[in-house]
Amino acid sequence: MFYRLATIDLDNMHTILIINPKGGCGKSTISTQLAGYYANWGLRVALADLDPQKSSLNWLRQRRPDTEKIIGINAVKQQIEVPDKVDYLIIDTAAGYHNGDMKYLANRADNILIPVLPSAMDTHAAAHFIYQLLIKYRITFEDKNICIIANRVKIRSIVYRDLLAFLETLKLPLVSTLRESKYYLDCAANGLSIFDPNTADLSNLIADWQPITQWLHEAEMKKKLKKRTEEIAYP
Repeated sequence: MFYRLATIDLDNMHTILIINPKGGCGKSTISTQLAGYYANWGLRVALADLDPQKSSLNWLRQRRPDTEKIIGINAVKQQIEVPDKVDYLIIDTAAGYHNGDMKYLANRADNILIPVLPSAMDTHAAAHFIYQLLIKYRITFEDKNICIIANRVKIRSIVYRDLLAFLETLKLPLVSTLRESKYYLDCAANGLSIFDPNTADLSNLIADWQPITQWLHEAEMKKKLKKRTEEIAYP
């Protein structure tokens, strides 16, 4: 039995899928940070956790009452029950999922973000996964607005340069590089995002996210334009 997305408002909801079969690459970190970003813009955000470890839902439980609300969805029995009038659905996937789940969720997402760590093992795993998307399931980067995020990076490291060379060889879009920082561990433990009000100077970390949020914004504008064009063509 595969995952199924249950919502009555799919056309007006923007769905972002964070996916990579390799465990430990930062899917939950990116999912929770994005949820915090959109919530702090006053948008109605749902965060679906497909991982048996429930890292994203545990993060939600730690959030303080004075932070912006985010709806948590515990995806049990392969059903993702999304409430009405959600602006953004962010799906935090598990490692080692069934291929049928990957195809189904990828086809229903508006955007797919693939976090990759700068290591030989993670690079090889990402290459295999991208091959499945492009060749086996015929999901193109242009159609689904797929991008790569280099995560937990030490900018001057050799493994990071190797990752950049790999992505360049395959002509894969690297949207941004998220530097390694202990603050993300603090966020995970306290239910916070770098976009929540805080006293620390996080300007460098927030700057890392600017290309990602800009890329997502442009992708959403494309979706709305396509929908409007179809409404005009087929009233």
